[in-house]
Amino acid sequence: MTQLILREQLGSVTTLTLNIPEKRNPISGDDMVNALIEALESVDRDMSVRAVILTGAGTAFSSGGDIKKMAAGGGLRDPLPAQTRRNYKRGIQRLPLKFEALEVPIIAAINGPAIGAGCDLACMCDIRIAAQSAQFAESFVKVGIVPGDGGAWLLPRVVGFARASELALTGETIDAQQALEWGLVSRVVPDAQLTETALAIAEKIAANPPHAVRMTKRLLRQAHSATLAAILETSAAMQALAHATSDHDEALRAALERRTPRFTGG
Repeated sequence: MTQLILREQLGSVTTLTLNIPEKRNPISGDDMVNALIEALESVDRDMSVRAVILTGAGTAFSSGGDIKKMAAGGGLRDPLPAQTRRNYKRGIQRLPLKFEALEVPIIAAINGPAIGAGCDLACMCDIRIAAQSAQFAESFVKVGIVPGDGGAWLLPRVVGFARASELALTGETIDAQQALEWGLVSRVVPDAQLTETALAIAEKIAANPPHAVRMTKRLLRQAHSATLAAILETSAAMQALAHATSDHDEALRAALERRTPRFTGG
């Protein structure tokens, strides 16, 4: 049986790889949703994991939905519309909620096309690095459906309302360079350098105190929808926790002693 998610550990960095390359790594099936959520929960629980890289096997990051299963009675679509609604809620819609709840930082290493739900999957990550061969499309309208996985919430927060509208309403594909210009990704690198670049960023994150990193990520995520007053209140509470860590004391000592700090997660 195919292992749907490959996991590789290198120091404090874990790489998760979507592993259905013959179908271009669709993520809409319950088996893939369950496998990905299980992997995400595992790395989030493990404080020795300080950063995660998400990528795809083969030539694609993710094709999103499996078109062959979109006909009536296939995949998420049920003959009874009320059941289709339940299928989405209990299926692929669990992914954006899980990504939103994660504390460990996650980097999308986009190695090829990220189409439909695959584009939205990239938007669920905290940082997006694209290979030059990567392509992006919010292409649901091209097959007569809407972004059922939260793309209408995710994409505008990444690229802004006007550009998200252009992508979602035309369904057109953009290349990596345009994705960079629009802020959909933060870097574009030669294909051969994608893994190296993503790992370098992950290691820079992993070098920092893990509790401070995870709490900083939570603040950034909560700021999507919270008021300034609410974020200041949460920041004060998290700062009290950060001040009480041994890693904070170690950072201060290292700065005074002009040496590299040794963070233990305490």
